[in-house]
Amino acid sequence: MTTANAKVDKENLLYRMGFLTRRWRQVLDGAFQSLGVTDAAWRPLLHLHHMGDGIRQKDLAASLGIEGPTLTRILDQLIAKGLVERSEDASDRRAKLLTLTPKGRTMVTEITGKVSALEHELLDGFSEPEISQISAFIERLEHRLQETRSRLKG
Repeated sequence: MTTANAKVDKENLLYRMGFLTRRWRQVLDGAFQSLGVTDAAWRPLLHLHHMGDGIRQKDLAASLGIEGPTLTRILDQLIAKGLVERSEDASDRRAKLLTLTPKGRTMVTEITGKVSALEHELLDGFSEPEISQISAFIERLEHRLQETRSRLKG
């Protein structure tokens, strides 16, 4: 690779990563279509699963990086499908606690199974050192993005 190509690649790297992320979500949306969930629905389900039952709705919204009213609309749909339950927090009646239902846990299992299969398919042919190297790169980049975000917030 020439120096000129390296410069162009570096300048477009984050754009390409963003594009790659959008493509990955499109693949996931296609895979989850048979389950009847979209990007708007599966992300909150997985976050709720990882964060654990009984989390506050505002904490889930913060974890997802979305506004409360947006999450409320999504949760209303997930509740209507019987995937999530919302209850009042005994210590603060204004706060809402979220719990996956048994049907929601089954859905999370199906989602994670599909994600695992797709990841295996997409990463097949990459060596362990290649995967380790890109993982280390992503971790460093995440750290630098967080530092930059904090600096810009002032």
